[in-house]
Amino acid sequence: MRLDDTDIALLDAVQQNARLTLAELGQRLAISASTCQRRLNRLEEEGIIEGYTALLDEERLGFDGSVIVQITLSGQSEAALTDFERAVAAIPELVECHLMAGEADYLLRLVVRDMRDFERIHKTHISRLPHVSRIQSNMALRRIVRKPPPVR
Repeated sequence: MRLDDTDIALLDAVQQNARLTLAELGQRLAISASTCQRRLNRLEEEGIIEGYTALLDEERLGFDGSVIVQITLSGQSEAALTDFERAVAAIPELVECHLMAGEADYLLRLVVRDMRDFERIHKTHISRLPHVSRIQSNMALRRIVRKPPPVR
């Protein structure tokens, strides 16, 4: 799908504040609310907009830490990847999981309340993941940047 300047401006505005009304969006972009609605519908139907969500403050929810975990699997078969991905998706504290190219096969980001919480998660979830041959964990000290991806 080809995006024009209005589509890009609309996506940028929605990324900054998805709660803007159609009238507010139209005013910002100098187009009508009905045009905004049509364009948003098209962007949703084409899969450019996957959904709408709220960014939550992890610390205010009691998650004072973030742990980055690198996982290396014992094999690369489709069954091993599927088994691992199904199991890792069930970890409640998991907020991101990426299949990687490089030294590790997967990169996980977990939110934790403290080190004891991470120990619990490690014992009850991470150490029980299937087909794992190596686990390396790193504690993030603080987040420096959190922003939406660029539209252009």
